[in-house]
Amino acid sequence: LRAPATASVLRSAWLGHASTLIEIDALRLLLDPVFAERVSPLPVGPQRFHPSPIALAALPPIDAVLVSHDHYDHLDMDAVRHLAARGTRFFVPRGIGAHLERWGVPAAQIEELAWWQERTLRGVRIVCTPSRHYSGRSLGDRSATLWSSWSVHGPQHRFFYSGDTGYSPHFREIGERLGPFDIAFVKIGAYGPGASWVDIHMPPEQSVQAHQDLRAKRMFPLHWATFNLAYHAWDEPIRRTVAAARGAGVDLVTPRLGEWVDADQPFQSTPWWETVR
Repeated sequence: LRAPATASVLRSAWLGHASTLIEIDALRLLLDPVFAERVSPLPVGPQRFHPSPIALAALPPIDAVLVSHDHYDHLDMDAVRHLAARGTRFFVPRGIGAHLERWGVPAAQIEELAWWQERTLRGVRIVCTPSRHYSGRSLGDRSATLWSSWSVHGPQHRFFYSGDTGYSPHFREIGERLGPFDIAFVKIGAYGPGASWVDIHMPPEQSVQAHQDLRAKRMFPLHWATFNLAYHAWDEPIRRTVAAARGAGVDLVTPRLGEWVDADQPFQSTPWWETVR
């Protein structure tokens, strides 16, 4: 990470939950960076199972952060302030810029977008795309800000990030309009039981279907193994995803935390979760 991101690579390292470090065509990005010990407005609530494989202070220069929505497990105030002080740009759905400005992020570093709007950063297109979820950081602001997925297109590579979402036709529409993708980062955890959960958090089998709808070459599962946010076992999402991907013939990668995945190279996945069960 001491060297700059190269112009011909799409590689990624999972930092836990949805937080992911991505290098695409010389641009270095972070998806929903959360380094907090708890994802709650109070000193109680879901606590992380493991430390991040890299400390916030040890991160290399980050060109931009993509934020999917403002829930505490996706938007970390301390991480935002740290990155903003180093000049990082923030691409966020409509309304979230107000949070960032309250936290001291200069307006010039914030790009606020609605669905299907896009910006270009050093030759890379960053497109705000739909998702099926909700937002809010307190009891009185439910769905006051927008939520989104993201589609990112460099000169040589492109990827998709689902954010939190239920399954819906938006995946197929994104695939038709912006696909195919070299890799899709798709959430697999924190689902069910009951229809109200599945409406906003798709289970693993639908995550695999979403990947297929997107016309992506490789699936990278996110949003599991870091915080206890649902009623299933921590490793159930990946076990179900592996089974569904195998049945559908999907190229699924299951990296360890902090392990690099190069979109253009073969990757040897291992069931590492079985050794820490």
